[in-house]
Formats: sequence, structure tokens, C-alpha cells
Amino acid sequence: MTQDILQHAEGGVLTLTFNRPARKNAITVAMYAALADSLEQAADDAAIRVVVIQGNVATFTAGNDIADFQNAPAPSAQGEGKRPAERFLHAIATFPKPLLAAVCGPAVGVGVTMLLHCDLVFCGDNAMFSMPFVNLGLVPEAASSLLLPQMVGYRRAAQLLLTGEPFTAETALDFGLVNTIVPPDECNDFARGMAARLAAKPLTSLIETKRLMKGEQQEAVLARMAKEGAVFGRMLHEPAAREAFAAFVQKRKPDFSAC
Repeated sequence: MTQDILQHAEGGVLTLTFNRPARKNAITVAMYAALADSLEQAADDAAIRVVVIQGNVATFTAGNDIADFQNAPAPSAQGEGKRPAERFLHAIATFPKPLLAAVCGPAVGVGVTMLLHCDLVFCGDNAMFSMPFVNLGLVPEAASSLLLPQMVGYRRAAQLLLTGEPFTAETALDFGLVNTIVPPDECNDFARGMAARLAAKPLTSLIETKRLMKGEQQEAVLARMAKEGAVFGRMLHEPAAREAFAAFVQKRKPDFSAC
């Protein structure tokens, strides 16, 4: 496993930690592969009862590493031979056991959309969320175009996805995207404490309760992921995305007047 993702298992709880602070925990292909491997193994490992995904006190994740992302973009279709990013999205969407997240500092792009698949989310009062897909000439992923309107209502989802503007921990709590706000230096411990409480409960009851709550939605979620992936893959090569990525590298404001 890459050292950019730390893995620790104790007392039935697997903790996966973003560990690339110099790049604000921006996610590379290797990191996606490590996360996917860990979740796929944890799903089948009877010794693992709960999983926690966390960053550090200052940063959850800045989303995709732009340079790495440009070299290895996400694929546009589901199925055999899925690339690491897609494997990770599939793993969090289908993970059968309790999945928790502790979020401090920036959570950008997939750093937010992955939370829609978590069962419990706790954040520090320094958390700042954003889904700037439109601002990059792209579209949402991780079935967020389906799940976010269901969770927060269409108009709130439109506000978040169409503007791509950052929103605070308080807004995330008000919208129901997080369960609790705690001081940043307590957030990871708070999440792991809740995970330990869950790990002490009957695993079969946890799994079946989650399955019943998810209902028949999993098929719709995977179908929406595939649809988003197809559009995302097409738009990645269109003028708006090329301009957005060029502007990012050149550290200037993008000009979408011709897009």
C-alpha cells in the first residue's frame, strides 16, 4: 500500500488515513488503488466490522491530484477492468458494513461526494466543503447528481453543484450532510470512538440494518455512476475542461467565454 494512505486495524475498526499533507491530501491513482484494495478486503474480512476514513486536523482532501488526474483520467464505463478511481467509488457505494468519515479542513470534489456514501460523518468546525465540478468544465461523480438532491432537496443541491461555491461545516450540518461538528483536534478520535461503539454491536445486525435502509437504491446508484462517468469522460476532453485545467496549472482565472 502507498504510504499516502495509512491503514490501521484495531478492535474491529479499520482506519484509512489520507497521508499526503504536502499536497493537501490530493488523491492520486495509487491512493485510489490503495483505498479500493482496503475496502474490498474489509468487506470480506470478518475481523473488520467498521471502517473510518479520515484526514488530518488541517485537511481531509483537496480532491483529485490535477496533474495525476490529467495523466490518468477516470474511465467512462463500469464493469471489468475498472480503473482505481472507479474501483474506489464502486467500493464505497457497495460497502456492506458501517462506513464513517472524519472531516477537517478542506474537502473538495470527491472529498465531498464520497461522504454521501458514508453512514455517519463528523467534521471539525474548520471544515470547508466544495464540489467545483462545473467550474472545471465537468459534471458531478460518485452518483452525487442522484444522492445529493435526495439528501438535501433539489434547490439546495442545485446551489451546491451549479455554483461550486464552498460551504461551511455549519451549512453541511444544516443540510444534513454531517452528523456532528466537533473541535478539529477531537474529530478523528470522535469518529473512531463511535466506530468502536458500533464494532461492539452484532455485525449481522449492522449489515442487515444498513441493507434495509439502502433498500433497492444501490442499483440506481451504480447506474447513475455509470451515466455520470460517461458524461464526465466526454467533457474531460472538451474546451471548457481544457481551459480550466490550463488555468489551474498557470495559476490564472479561467476564461469560459468561448466554451
